[in-house]
Order: sequence, then structure tokens, then C-alpha cells
Amino acid sequence: MQRVVLAMSGGVDSSAAAHLLLEQGYDVVGVFMRHGEESAESCGLEDGSPNPLLPILQGRTDHKQGCCSASDAMDARRVSDRLGIPFYALDLEADFSRIVDYFVDEYTQGRTPNPCVQCNNWIKFGRLFDYADSVDAEFVATGHYARLEQTEDGPALLRGVDSGKDQSYVLAGIDRKYLSRMLLPVGGFVKRDIRALAGKAGLRVADKRDSQEICFVTSGKHADFVRARSSENTAGNFVDQEGKVLGQHPGIEQFTIGQRKGLGIALGEPAFVLRIDPESFDVVLGPKEALDRQVLHASEVNWLIEPPTGSFEGMAQIRYNSAARPAVVEVLEGARICVEFTDGARGIAPGQLCVVYRDDRVLGGGWIE
Repeated sequence: MQRVVLAMSGGVDSSAAAHLLLEQGYDVVGVFMRHGEESAESCGLEDGSPNPLLPILQGRTDHKQGCCSASDAMDARRVSDRLGIPFYALDLEADFSRIVDYFVDEYTQGRTPNPCVQCNNWIKFGRLFDYADSVDAEFVATGHYARLEQTEDGPALLRGVDSGKDQSYVLAGIDRKYLSRMLLPVGGFVKRDIRALAGKAGLRVADKRDSQEICFVTSGKHADFVRARSSENTAGNFVDQEGKVLGQHPGIEQFTIGQRKGLGIALGEPAFVLRIDPESFDVVLGPKEALDRQVLHASEVNWLIEPPTGSFEGMAQIRYNSAARPAVVEVLEGARICVEFTDGARGIAPGQLCVVYRDDRVLGGGWIE
């Protein structure tokens, strides 16, 4: 029987993944990843001391925040008990601190980070393979909505069947060598069927709502989180495209390219964030059409196929929740690409991942410059 380490978040997807893996005959080991963002409200005892039974730390208890809370750990343990699989909570605080540092650094440089991508790259399909090796497990599995398929040139990463839940975008940075050791059990299902399957299996998380926010930002306020961990004051001016000062802002970490809501300034007409200058701390505002761009460059490109050369046609996706658009991709030296969109793209944000597809297959991706 082949052993698999399954990342369990306490949600319905990873719980259903555990059930499916057992049905497929795997020896499943469930693990929960502790990130270390403390909150006595969630994890402490009434006298304020740490809870010795559940050393998983998280912030807000008033809503579903992220995927690593104390209640999530308890849900994951209950599912494991229900299914009869071993369950362990891994202390990955040091690894998560690397992601927190990246998150803070990117925002203070006027970029828009994607910590979920880095979590997959560094932890779920990075450090978890170290743990898998330590327990003689051949595979690492998650509840991501994406698929793996064997092809003539090796395993391929594909979009999930449920287009509304597809998560292949956030897996594009994984080291290609790990594809043959990955399992993605729920990728061939639509969400409603996963919930039904979990309910039929008697898993209490069948109707649990999906996580929406970043697990380590326990307050839910990204800008406040960055300010609390950065010594740099990034307050500056709102300016128009000609450089005219329109007003002041409390810090560039509060903004991202394409943002309209929550700007904190009224101009009498809709305004969008067009550019963020990390040196002057200017936030450039303008009309929606000024967000349109034809070309982007991306660096640190990771290929999930044999690295191509020259130029080729494909589909490029610039954010997790955006649609892929037709483009010509030119492979450059130094693990870089130039992507020229056939009909342009709107809201290209430095720091986000540009993922290149051919049909449903992920070819690779790089960080937008």
C-alpha cells in the first residue's frame, strides 16, 4: 500500500481528498500546518495560558479567516478520527515566517504579493516532501482543484474540472520534479459533488464555508499587518497621470494596481490605481481604460514542461481570479519571458504571477515585473 501525506486544512476539500485517497487504496497520513500567528482569543485557556491540547494559533474567531485556525485544526482532527487515519500538526512557524517576510517586503516595494503561491512552492509542495520522505511516503496530496495527467513528456498539471474553482494558477511555481509525486484527488470533481461526497461520508465539514483570506493575517487587514511589521513609513501622495497632487495616503501597502474601492479619496469620478512608485511613494490614479496594457515581462520563470525556446502562442493569466487571455510568449534569457497580449490586458500588477497555458495545461509561470 502506497503512503501519501495529505495537507489537511480542516475544510471540505482536503477532507474529501482524504476520503477519496482511502477509497483508492492509499495509506493516508493527515497533517495540519501550524503557522504561528498567535492569538490567545482562539487558542488560550481562560486564565490566559496556552492550550496544551491544541498548540495551533490563529486570530479571529468571529468569521472564517484563512485556513489555519485552531477550529480548523480541530475539524481536521475530527475528520481524521472519523476516517481512521493518523493525524499530526506540524510546527512550520519558521517556514511561514519566510512567507510573512516576503508578503511585507513586496507590499513595501509597491508590488502585490501572492503568498498562497509561495506557500505552495515553499511549504505544501516543498517542506511537506521533506516530511513525506521522513515517514517513507511516496506522495504528497492536497485538496486543490487541479488535475494531473500522464503524457508522453511526463506528468502534466491541468486545470480543475470545476472552472469556477480551478486552482491550477497557484500551483504553477511548483518544482517540476515533484509532479510525479503529487496527488490532487478533488480536481476531477465540481464543488457541489465534493460537498455531497463529504456529506455522504459523514464528514461534519461538508457544509463548511470556504476560506477567503490569508491565513496569517489574523486581523483581516493587510495594510495594518504590513505596517506592524515594517519599520518604513510609506505614506505619500495620490497623483494623477501628469504628476499633479490629488491628496495624501497613509502608505503604499494599502493599494494594488487596478484598485478602485477603499482609496480614501473622492475625486468626483471613478478613479483606479494605475501605478505605485516605491521610491517617491506616489500612488498614481486615473480612469479604468488607462489600466490597459499590451505587453508584460516576467522573471524567475518556472517551467512545468521541457523549457521552451523562441516564441509560441498560448493563453496567459495575470491573476488568480482573472481569465486567461490569448498571447504570444517570447522566451528570454535569464529565466524571463515577454508576454504580448493579442487584445491587451487590464490591471497587470507587478508581484503577481503570470501563468501560461496551452488549452488546460499549465506550461509555466513567472513573477510580473
